[in-house]
Amino acid sequence: MNDRPDRISLATRIRNNFLTGLIICAPLAITIWLTWSFIHWADSWVKPYIPSRYNPESYLKFAIPGFGLLLALVAITLIGFLGKNLIGRSIVGYSESILNRMPLVRTVYKSTKQIFETVLKEQSSSFKRVGLIEFPHPGTWALVFVSTDARGEIAAKLSENGEEMVAVFLAPTPVPTAGFLMFVPRSKLRLLDMSPEEGIKLLISAGLVTPEYTAAATSDAANAVTPPAET
Repeated sequence: MNDRPDRISLATRIRNNFLTGLIICAPLAITIWLTWSFIHWADSWVKPYIPSRYNPESYLKFAIPGFGLLLALVAITLIGFLGKNLIGRSIVGYSESILNRMPLVRTVYKSTKQIFETVLKEQSSSFKRVGLIEFPHPGTWALVFVSTDARGEIAAKLSENGEEMVAVFLAPTPVPTAGFLMFVPRSKLRLLDMSPEEGIKLLISAGLVTPEYTAAATSDAANAVTPPAET
């Protein structure tokens, strides 16, 4: 009878040690696996286009992981450098004029280019803020990522009452690879102080990983939601 608590205590310690080791090893193993898989994926796309005489693996007896990825990064950087001068802009403009003559290709190219320009633009605020909206009904709040202000026809149709509309992305849990593009009034959007990275962690973990928050909340978020009245 006296040995039972000791056995339970020992089993509990073993379980706790196992869970602690799992918490340490699992993220590390997943990170290494994802990184290694990405490197091999990039190499599989780039290496077939490298001439044999310029590929060091043709002279060595072992593969060089990451060589294709490194070469792709150098090539993309070089193309970006050349695209800023007059000759490079002329070549890009001529190539775009050819693509614009292709009915299906021009639609895909223009849409893709617009997305990359919006996301990668240095001064863009796209997906740099996290907020809350009432969804799917009042009193229930959903986490969203702020995309940009509504523009064009959508802004004209939805802003008839004078209130600005904001485009937000509502991603599902736990895999935020798809979701809904929604346009909500700026006054209905509650901006949060957390970063997009913290918002993604909160979303993927289904609310289990909550970012730290201090009681001294900044007033910048409130000012961004409701602009001050003009005098």
